[in-house]
Amino acid sequence: MPLAIGFILVAMALMLMLQFGSVVLPLKAVVMTLLSLTASFGALVWIFQDGNLSGLLGFTSPGFTVATIPILMFAVIFGLSMDYEVLLLSRIQESYRKSGDTRQAVAEGLARTGRVITGAALIMVTVFAAFGLADMIIIKSLGIGMAIAVLLDATIIRALLVPATMRLLGRWAWWAPTQLSGLTRRLGFSHVATDYECDTPEPDNRPEPPEPGAVGRPGRLAGPPAPAAG
Repeated sequence: MPLAIGFILVAMALMLMLQFGSVVLPLKAVVMTLLSLTASFGALVWIFQDGNLSGLLGFTSPGFTVATIPILMFAVIFGLSMDYEVLLLSRIQESYRKSGDTRQAVAEGLARTGRVITGAALIMVTVFAAFGLADMIIIKSLGIGMAIAVLLDATIIRALLVPATMRLLGRWAWWAPTQLSGLTRRLGFSHVATDYECDTPEPDNRPEPPEPGAVGRPGRLAGPPAPAAG
């Protein structure tokens, strides 16, 4: 389990660092995701190991937590939470590159992604909660635990803690050593197309038609001159 956790944490932090060109954002993302995971682990122990809600969910507590469940939950929930993180931070980065104001960028990014994140989270919570109807306690606990983790991640973590933390960090949220910033710019991972780049029309390089009265038909390019007689 320590090897699995270490591999996932290092891989996610490295990819986020290359994506956003910052050292602070990957550390913040890892800490926030660990908060939602540890909260879901606590709920998992309270429900299934201690036997609370056993009558409502229809199971008999074995008195322990199966070791496979925390590992699977950690891998799956960490990947899902990083999807929400990348979606939110990409929009915030787009706005920050236009305005240079972290406060405005956080507000705009949250407004543009809030509905998408909430809708996706509701779908995942519904799917995972359906596993709670299973007869096997392993499947039941895995589904309920992941549903709680996604619900906490999409509401408390992404909607409250992440924007508040980025606003407090300000410009420091985008800090990175000079060598790392140059590397991400050369690799091209940190580029995000902004609205003003997407809205700029491409130049029209087609040749203009000749004026009426020129050689050839009006509105078309004139052909080569006819050879002289004789």
